[in-house]
Amino acid sequence: MNPLNEFQLLESRRHFFTRGKNLLGGAALASLIGDGFAQQALASATGRTPGPQFPPKAKRVIYLHMVGGPSQMDLFDYKPEMMKWYDKDLPDSVRQGQRLTTMTSGQTRFPIAPSKYNFEQRGQCGMWMNKDLLPNLGEVADDICWMRSLHTEAINHEPAICAMQTGNQITGRPCLGSWASYGLGSSNENLPTFVVLVATPTNREQEQAISARLWSSGYLPGEHAGVSFRSSGDPILFINNPPGVPDSIRKRTIEGLNALNEINYKAIGDPETHTRIQQYEMAFRMQASVPELTDLSKETDATWKLYGDEAKKPGSFANTVLMARRLTERGVRFVQIYHNNWDNHANVAGRLPSQCRDVDRPIYGLINDLKSRGMFEDTLIIWGGEFGRTIYSQGGLTKENYGRDHHPRCFTMWMAGGGTKGGTIYGETDDFSYNIVKDPIHISDFHATVLKLLGFHFDRFSFKYQGLDGKLTGINPAKVIKELIV
Repeated sequence: MNPLNEFQLLESRRHFFTRGKNLLGGAALASLIGDGFAQQALASATGRTPGPQFPPKAKRVIYLHMVGGPSQMDLFDYKPEMMKWYDKDLPDSVRQGQRLTTMTSGQTRFPIAPSKYNFEQRGQCGMWMNKDLLPNLGEVADDICWMRSLHTEAINHEPAICAMQTGNQITGRPCLGSWASYGLGSSNENLPTFVVLVATPTNREQEQAISARLWSSGYLPGEHAGVSFRSSGDPILFINNPPGVPDSIRKRTIEGLNALNEINYKAIGDPETHTRIQQYEMAFRMQASVPELTDLSKETDATWKLYGDEAKKPGSFANTVLMARRLTERGVRFVQIYHNNWDNHANVAGRLPSQCRDVDRPIYGLINDLKSRGMFEDTLIIWGGEFGRTIYSQGGLTKENYGRDHHPRCFTMWMAGGGTKGGTIYGETDDFSYNIVKDPIHISDFHATVLKLLGFHFDRFSFKYQGLDGKLTGINPAKVIKELIV
């Protein structure tokens, strides 16, 4: 038997329908039912993005992920009562048998380490913030929607960061950026819909490993995966022509490859072949758009003053945040920035100041820059890590220095712009910043709320995969936190 005929006989049910056999029926169903379910089914069959299910408050997202888990009680979760508890053991009634990581499970005691930093209330909202390390961020406290009661099941980095990005501790699911790309579609055919930037921290004492699995499209079409921009050399590998190859030859080569891929796609219907065609075409268009995008020479003195001098240093957090503004300004839907080295198992006094110095001024600059350009109201900014830190010290403890282990039971994140209610302070933890005592937010609730801001019902926004309706929130119970939304 001809191998191609054999392949067609063995093709999956999903491939059969995605080849358009059911297009007419899907269109009829959409016209008769006219709701989000039919639109999603039709989008899955045709490969088109479904579009928002209702008017979105946010048209684009800039997600700032602090890899390692920032210490909430040293930054945003003020616990003055802990000064009385210095070097006393964490009560069993507070710990409640919580499992520990292997880093501290062997400790004979768990001594309380109060924050060494000074706090003050900022803005009309009165948010308690680290006075020493976040002076600029405090200036925009009323623009920020504070969430102090996030929690997750994952206690180690790999599953925790995977859960925060994809809704599941197991790799292979689409990440939030890919869902946004799939749902919203592109608004600039010359740039990717979803871009990833990995910033280089000033202090590189203990970085966590991250890779492209965190910005994978999972079971969504491959075109919705994040495109990683580099901080040095070509922004994207192989985007420029090889030496001696003019644009005309490059264009003819891509046209020839795409013609062959089109033949293969029509014969077999593999969606990854269609993705490859689109990627080749996008890469060719980006050859003209990316040089202008990455040329910061035309930024004004006022912009450099906003973001700080570090923004001129390629790969710095300030530089990537400025690049995120330029990307979203040009129609990129989702920009993910990773900033590493927040895993403070030791030397909080030595590492936390440099981490905050990296992010404090640039985030203040980003918020004000977006405001001045009329983009703040419909640009959602997200800041946070994959979990929090323990109030007890890991390793040695003095009043001037200490370490903190992973803590998934409560941590702080924040959002700004994009329809969030600035100045809101949501959620409370106990005096030890160990357990949530009011308004808990599971990460699935957080995901549901972000999707709401983007114009989607989290329980209806799905993609058919292996006979199931795949969702960002999966099968987890979730709810939209309405108090966070304007």
